[in-house]
Amino acid sequence: MKNKVSFWRFPIVWMIAGAMGIVLINMIFQQLTEQGEGIVSLIFTLVMGFLALLVYKLTLTYLARRPTPEISRKRAGIESVLGMLTGTIFIAGSAFMIIALGGYSFQWASSADTSSVLIASIESALGGAIVEELIFRGLMLQAIDQLGGKPLALAVTSLFFGIAHLGNPGATLWSGFAIALEAGVLLGSAFLWRRNLWFAIGLHFAWNAIEGLLGIPVSGHPATGLFTVKVHGAALLTGGNFGLETSIVPVVISLLISIPMLIGAARNQRVDVGNLPVPK
Repeated sequence: MKNKVSFWRFPIVWMIAGAMGIVLINMIFQQLTEQGEGIVSLIFTLVMGFLALLVYKLTLTYLARRPTPEISRKRAGIESVLGMLTGTIFIAGSAFMIIALGGYSFQWASSADTSSVLIASIESALGGAIVEELIFRGLMLQAIDQLGGKPLALAVTSLFFGIAHLGNPGATLWSGFAIALEAGVLLGSAFLWRRNLWFAIGLHFAWNAIEGLLGIPVSGHPATGLFTVKVHGAALLTGGNFGLETSIVPVVISLLISIPMLIGAARNQRVDVGNLPVPK
């Protein structure tokens, strides 16, 4: 029995087990959301998110044998809102900077069904944010942190997050590298700073939702938004057909945002160490 317990408590084991459970749930509900439309599809996504969180909770509780304060309901609302505000400012700021540099021009899509576009954008962004954050920041980052520390965990999860997006339409080595830097580092830094998955999920959700609503492709996936966007100039500025993620503008801005987050995370860690009881 002791061998079984020690096996399941090994970080890589519970990380893989939890990730497989979450991916399986996501695959099942993707089939359902594709068959549903509008609010029905959104409801399926919400149920999927709840079940994915449940799998995460059970994995950490019964396999890793550790508490899960990072998904506590106590601060779920405020952390989610703070994350969404951060993501909105980041993406809107990046888009406005590209507009100022002559890379984007937007026009209201008068033919768009506003309610349908809103529901579709929310459903797509929410599902991706929950699944990816539970796997990459919730399971992978914390498992590798336990094995080799936070700097290694941030580097490895950022790298794998970029690699995971290489299968997207129009992906290149640059797009994978850009996503590793801007999304992997930013979302990892956000989690380490806030020590809260709700914040990271909120940031990730707003990132994808705002992009979609603006009509900008989301990591290579075309978006039917409330606006039509015309792209002008070099792909290094605009991101080209892949979308905002491969523009140098959000890469730089995300790294600038990540720096104070990492400083805050380091301060939190020093406070935690300082509060440890002194051995007698």
